[in-house]
Amino acid sequence: MPSLSLPQTAAEPISAAGVAVIIPTLNEAQSIAGVIGEIPSGLVREIIIADGGSSDGTQAAARAAGARVVDVKTGGYGRACMAGLAAAPADCGIIVFMDGDGADRADLMAQLVEPVRRGEYDLVLASRARGVREPGAMSWHQLLAGRLAGLGTKALYGVRYTDMCAYRATRRDCLERLDMRELTYGWNLEMQMRAARAGLRILELALPYRRRRGGRSKVAGTLSGSLRAALRIVVTFVRVAAASGRGDH
Repeated sequence: MPSLSLPQTAAEPISAAGVAVIIPTLNEAQSIAGVIGEIPSGLVREIIIADGGSSDGTQAAARAAGARVVDVKTGGYGRACMAGLAAAPADCGIIVFMDGDGADRADLMAQLVEPVRRGEYDLVLASRARGVREPGAMSWHQLLAGRLAGLGTKALYGVRYTDMCAYRATRRDCLERLDMRELTYGWNLEMQMRAARAGLRILELALPYRRRRGGRSKVAGTLSGSLRAALRIVVTFVRVAAASGRGDH
C-alpha cells in the first residue's frame, strides 16, 4: 500500500529546537529510561513524561534519564496527552507522541519528524501493521481494530489508515485546531478522524515495532483491558462521526 497523503498548501519548516516529545506513562519504570535514552541526541528540544499516577518509580526513572515529568494525577490516555501538550514550550511547533513501553522505535524518530519539519506534511503516523513486527508484538485483534477503523475513515472522509499507533509527529498549530476532546484510548483514533476531516496533509509510514520492554500492556495485556479499549474506540468513532454529520468541530 502506498503512503497515505493529502496534498495541501506547503507550510514553513520548523527548526530542531521546536520539537517536543510527549510520552504518556503508567507504571513504565522498567522501560522508560531506555525509551528516553534512545531518542536521537539533538533531534528534539524537550522530552515530557505525562504520568497518570505510576506507583512503580516511573517518574523518578524518567527524571533521572533527563526528561521533564508532568504529574497528571488522574488516569486517561487522552488526558495525559493533553496535559503533556499543555506543558510543552510554546515555541515547540512539532509535537511527537509515543508510548513509554519501549515498543516504538525511538531511534527512528527522525523519519516521523523530518517530513513535518520540512513543511511537507502536517501529521506523520507510524504504521505497525505495515511495518516489520517482532513476534508477539501485536495481537490479532489490535491489527483487526486498526484495519476496521481505517475502513471507517475511508468511508467517511476518503482517507484510509492501516493502524492507530501512538507513535506520530504533528504540527502543533494543526493539532490545536482539531479541538481534541477524547480523554481515553480513543485519543489516537479521534486525532486521525479529525485530521482526515480537516484535510490535513497526512503521511503514514511503515516502521518496525518491538515487543514491549517492560511492564504490562493496559490494552492488550488482559481480556478486560482489550474489551475496555475496544469499547472506547467504538464510542469515539461513533461520536466523532456523528459530529461530522452535524458539521460540528
